[in-house]
Amino acid sequence: MPFFDHPGNFDVIVIGGGHAGCEAALAASGMGMKTLLMTQDLDTIAQMSCNPSIGGLGKGQLVRELDALGGRMAGITDLSVLSAHMLNTSRGAAVRAPRAQCDKKLYQFAMKHALELAENLALIQDEATGVWTEGSKLKGVLTARNTRYSAGTVILTTGTFLKGVIHIGLDSFRGGRYNHPPSDGLSPSLEALGFRLGRLKTGTPMRLNGRTIDFSKCEEQPPDEPPPLFSHFSARPRTLAASEKVRGRHKRALMSCWITRTGERSAAVIRANLDRSPLYSGRIKATGPRYCPSIEDKIVKFPHHPSHILFLEPEGFDTEEYYVNGLSTSLPEEVQLELVRSVKGLERAELMRPAYAIEYDYCPPVQLDYNLETKSLPGLFMAGQINGTTGYEEAAAQGLMAGINAALKLKKLAPLILGRDEAYIGVMIDDLISKGVEEPYRIFTSRAEYRLLLRQDNADLRLLAHGLRLGLVPEKFRKAFELYKALAERGGKPGPASAARLAPWPRQRTVSP
Repeated sequence: MPFFDHPGNFDVIVIGGGHAGCEAALAASGMGMKTLLMTQDLDTIAQMSCNPSIGGLGKGQLVRELDALGGRMAGITDLSVLSAHMLNTSRGAAVRAPRAQCDKKLYQFAMKHALELAENLALIQDEATGVWTEGSKLKGVLTARNTRYSAGTVILTTGTFLKGVIHIGLDSFRGGRYNHPPSDGLSPSLEALGFRLGRLKTGTPMRLNGRTIDFSKCEEQPPDEPPPLFSHFSARPRTLAASEKVRGRHKRALMSCWITRTGERSAAVIRANLDRSPLYSGRIKATGPRYCPSIEDKIVKFPHHPSHILFLEPEGFDTEEYYVNGLSTSLPEEVQLELVRSVKGLERAELMRPAYAIEYDYCPPVQLDYNLETKSLPGLFMAGQINGTTGYEEAAAQGLMAGINAALKLKKLAPLILGRDEAYIGVMIDDLISKGVEEPYRIFTSRAEYRLLLRQDNADLRLLAHGLRLGLVPEKFRKAFELYKALAERGGKPGPASAARLAPWPRQRTVSP
């Protein structure tokens, strides 16, 4: 069947509507590029497929840097926060980081609306099946509807969808996430273009009905009040201008998370069913994230630990679903239920969604330049899990940089490449390009040799000038920021009299460069 040539001629096409794709599309369109975001399902844009949380050690630094450069993740986190903490407040400033539990639907809807409102940005529901080239020149993308979309640059942000396979016990089935089809066409297309692919694995814990949890047997983890802000431009917690429309009735108290632990009975359930685990039966071949082990790995590799901590975290204001942080598994569903009910406070808990593992293709990032453009096919960029990373924050930061650099390439300007001494974003990209990955990569403070300088509280002082120069940070913030920066460089403290002139920056008692 001949292809239909779409009449639009785009500057940038972004494939994938996850966290990398959203930031890439908003950055490119915000820099004046005619941009198309293509995804299999517009209703899953910015979906939090795993824990609906943002931030944490290293990750919180990434989000604040992204915000200083003009990204959207931080502001939408502030809008949708359920519970939030500043981590490591008893330790030095270099290892402090914000972390927020978000209302997963509110976050998703707010990001989708931001995309819909963006100038120069079109959204289309279709599946990319191949990279369109003529000779050695990138032309655009091919889709499942036999449509060709032309563009000067293409950004692939495919998440876990490339030839994705889901595992629950000894049952395996194709999927990019549970109940969503994989993307099977892009991998052969990339291989035909000479790209080397590999396989990685990740997973997500089960979800429980909060109505069936006995919280009286769990330890409460109340939120910080007020919650720490992620965005430099959020004047006060949970009162963003858009929040009145988007949040509606959600002006309510923040929610607590809860702590419980596995025990010997939990370990016994796992040991008795290891032969039914795809991880230990040999079904799963790919490498998973070492820092986020399954409960099977915890029991097998750390038998001297009598218990393992679990965090019960809410997923939204208007749902009873709870995420069981620390109980990642791919055991059969009936074993998962037995395992859950072996835990204090969860004796009568009901599974709403089973845990599962997923294997997927990725493209080793040593095949990229530091602007996230592929070395062998100019104009083709990659960001997020396709580069071997894991985590919403890592994906979003790469997406932002890919979108910025795609726009700069089309403008025939020098790329934005952040050094390891300038940003955690620079550390991450340098690690990916220079070292590659053997397991899903996530950022840690320990990866940054300049971490004493790269704090979450000075991301604006380090990077906001770039955001202003690129036009991704509104010009209206320039004057207040420059006043704040001058004060910080003098080691000053903003007082009540300067609050109006410095808004929204005077949130901290002391500022330091």
